[in-house]
Amino acid sequence: MDTETGDLIERRLEHENGEARVFYCSLPAPARVGVESTAYLQWFGRELNKLGHELVVGDAAKIRAMVVRRQKTDSRDANHLLELLMNDRFPQIWVPRVEENDLRQLLWHRQKLVWIRASIKNQLHSLAMSQCVCRRSKLWNAEGRKQLENLTLDRWAGRRRDELLRMLDQLGQSIEQLSIAVEEAGQGREDVRRLLTHPGVGRIVALAFALTIGPVDRFPTSKQLVSYLGLNPSEHSSGGRQKFGAISKQGNRLMRALLVEAAQTAARVEPNLRRALSTFEVSQGQRGCQSGDRSQTGREIILDAP
Repeated sequence: MDTETGDLIERRLEHENGEARVFYCSLPAPARVGVESTAYLQWFGRELNKLGHELVVGDAAKIRAMVVRRQKTDSRDANHLLELLMNDRFPQIWVPRVEENDLRQLLWHRQKLVWIRASIKNQLHSLAMSQCVCRRSKLWNAEGRKQLENLTLDRWAGRRRDELLRMLDQLGQSIEQLSIAVEEAGQGREDVRRLLTHPGVGRIVALAFALTIGPVDRFPTSKQLVSYLGLNPSEHSSGGRQKFGAISKQGNRLMRALLVEAAQTAARVEPNLRRALSTFEVSQGQRGCQSGDRSQTGREIILDAP
């Protein structure tokens, strides 16, 4: 849409053959381009930035909610985005800078390795228990490791144990290196320094929070921030009755997991938090017994805190 003349041109562009790049190069800068949020926008944003254009990223869920008709085509979607842009109704979202996106990759990579390490520890713990060895967390100290290595196992179980131990050592080295990189990336940042004053918050949680939330003043209330992270309770209320369920989980999975672990750490040093957590665990346990759910009985999950 040419805002000066009112001319509207509709074309379908292909990126692979370079047709799209030629089109954007031909536009007089600065042009305003609106797109729905997606995980594959980084390269597109860089290309438009080189050409002097502005990329506006919109909330995909809100954009779709504004559509009344159920018919969905590429042409309809494009016209809808253009209409929102022209009428100043485009639900723009905050987008981190390029260097911040790269630091997010560092945090995600480290956390993925932490989760893989926890899975490997659970497998090794299961192998040990199959041989009547139950040392819980002590399985990972020097004595427990030696006992695990000396277990008499069948051929393939033994190979599985040996390969899992090698993977565990390699992951430990990689995670340690990435942790050092995270600490170095957080040095000199004022937002990270202030977050470190909270109990249970370390450099990894602080940097992840700063990169995920961005400017905190874009959240008018704490409830909106909690909802953004998916830590707000789901709700199904009707007829004057309020019914709340588990957390919605409609938010950043990495940040949610880190905050839960930070809360568990803070509960060890903060008496009020420890009391609240203990009360919650007791009430949850009573609810499980009353409902007859005993699926977790005898099951131990090893939490591998970052």
